[in-house]
Amino acid sequence: MLMDTVTGWIRKLTEAGVAAIALAVVAQVIFGSGVAFLPGDVIASLTGIIGDLGGAGLVGLVAAALLYKIFTR
Repeated sequence: MLMDTVTGWIRKLTEAGVAAIALAVVAQVIFGSGVAFLPGDVIASLTGIIGDLGGAGLVGLVAAALLYKIFTR
């Protein structure tokens, strides 16, 4: 019972985080990189993470597959 509650909280926090990232990307696309409430360049950060995963070869591919599996549960 406690584990279900904790898992539910983690799932809701993850969904809120993904939604916040999506909102930040849309805001940056519409208003540019100088959006007042964003601390940095979100799109460049995401591009960097994706590039790092792609440059890691098989390990990056496995990490990307695990992230995909976590977010599509």
